[in-house]
Amino acid sequence: MTTIAIIDLGSNSARLVIVKVLDGGYFTVIDELKEPVRLGQDMDMDGFLRPLRISQTIKTLRTFRALYESHNVDEVFAYATAAVRRAKNQKSFVDEVLSTCGIKLTVLSQEEEAQLVYYGVINSLDAPKGLIVDIGGGSVKIIHYNRRLLIAQDTLPFGAVTLTERFAGLPSPEDRSLAIERYVSDALNKLDFISGIDAETVLIGVGGSIRNLGKISRRLKKYPLDMAHNYTVPFTELDTIYDTIKPLDTDKVTKIKGLSSARADIFPAALAIISAVKNAVSDVMQRQELRIGGAGLREGAMFRYACPTVIEKPISDVLGHGIYTMLHHYNMNIKHAEHVFDLSMQLFRQLKVLHKLARPHLKILRVASMLHDCGSSIKFYDHHKHSMYLILNSNLYGLPQRDLVAAALVAGLHARDNLETLDVVKYLELFDEASIDAIRKLGVIVRIAESFDRSRSGLISGISCDVLGDSVILRTKTTGDCTLEIKDAMGAFYEFRRSFKKNLDIL
Repeated sequence: MTTIAIIDLGSNSARLVIVKVLDGGYFTVIDELKEPVRLGQDMDMDGFLRPLRISQTIKTLRTFRALYESHNVDEVFAYATAAVRRAKNQKSFVDEVLSTCGIKLTVLSQEEEAQLVYYGVINSLDAPKGLIVDIGGGSVKIIHYNRRLLIAQDTLPFGAVTLTERFAGLPSPEDRSLAIERYVSDALNKLDFISGIDAETVLIGVGGSIRNLGKISRRLKKYPLDMAHNYTVPFTELDTIYDTIKPLDTDKVTKIKGLSSARADIFPAALAIISAVKNAVSDVMQRQELRIGGAGLREGAMFRYACPTVIEKPISDVLGHGIYTMLHHYNMNIKHAEHVFDLSMQLFRQLKVLHKLARPHLKILRVASMLHDCGSSIKFYDHHKHSMYLILNSNLYGLPQRDLVAAALVAGLHARDNLETLDVVKYLELFDEASIDAIRKLGVIVRIAESFDRSRSGLISGISCDVLGDSVILRTKTTGDCTLEIKDAMGAFYEFRRSFKKNLDIL
């Protein structure tokens, strides 16, 4: 087990993440720090980083060093992107950072930066075809991948900071936004690979401004989950937010709920950029939405370090990698988790004639059954509630947010509580009655499956099911005395009858 620090020095902000790398290619963030440095500000005048910006950056990097040294990190990876890459005084700045902070900066080329962003996105989202838009302060990266393989990429030599400065002289905020949108559209028209995307391609947004867009959307909807990763903003809603913000002065933009005050002045430019990209591809895409990726350059660096094989081939099972990351992080009994999942799958298939649930529910069942016990890392008592909370806040890769909430609720049902006693009313607003009924049924399945491995010895290896009149008879294939397991499973009798409208008998 090692601990690493990753510094991402961008044109607008600097970020530090401290990562614990676990055995088996898994990792988890244990601390982070972000500071607005505006390193790329005023560079358009002569191409030089300004002394005031350098001074602020040096101060920030010293703070970063103090934090990562407190964690006794084994390695530090410090990356500089667009502003430093373009700077005429790049070498003197890099040398000054080394001499004053003891931090060796690696200035990424456009291709290297795009590669790390691609690693972060492709290994955290279940989207086989995508167009990634990473909006930075000094550049915009456009990355196209197909069948999870990188096809093409380009970096536009402007970003939210530089475009805000470039068009600052126009008379009104709306004039500036529209001018930026036209400017970006002209640049996009020169990228041949954009015209080659197909209907199944998903538009994926990365970067702080994109995450702020998602936060504003969630606030407007009173969305119950405050999570950026894998949140989607319909194009129609994106248009509404953009049309609302583009006529506003900066002081009014600052007051928008969900928007970082440090980003308020450049946010209209970022919206203009994403609007231009949306307009360039919306006629082709089936999914008329922007999917927000919470993983980018920094996470790409984490994946590359923890799972070096991603350089050659992306992680094939994104959701599985996320599940096993949590199992390792919480030091759970993995053999038990896998067996409960296997038994849950058997029950799902055997009871299909009754529940009639479609195949997509299997992802929900997989997460809930394998992570049902993770809450015991907090406390055994009420561990089902703790498991629900941990899953809800897991930022689990490879799963849509609605399915993540459903999986958390299913895990919360694997004990004796029901939805009425779990205090989850605000989350139920995401589901219709049929979906809530499915959650109840899956909860019963996980409860019985966990009971069938109550002694954690794998005594019950197989299940067969007969539906006879108003009863369901479950026959177990065992390798020993499973009296405990059957008695525990029969504790789900009333929940089973409520969900499946049948009595339960277990032999």
